[in-house]
Amino acid sequence: MNVPIGGLLGLLFLFVLAALFVGLIVWVIVTLTTNRHPRDTPASGSSSKAAARAILEERYAKGEVDRDDYLQRRADLQD
Repeated sequence: MNVPIGGLLGLLFLFVLAALFVGLIVWVIVTLTTNRHPRDTPASGSSSKAAARAILEERYAKGEVDRDDYLQRRADLQD
């Protein structure tokens, strides 16, 4: 069996091109279906403390924490 080198290189190129195409399709599908929201990422610095204070105030307004607990947690967040 005598196969020319050009034919083998062409076949190899075809396989590489097909693999790249499949990889591109997988990457697009994963990128589009991944749920990325900025609120899912942890906040840093003072913005995380502000978010924690807002949650604490909301819980206090709902009556989930009592006044003493609210004041203690608020003081802890100011440190």
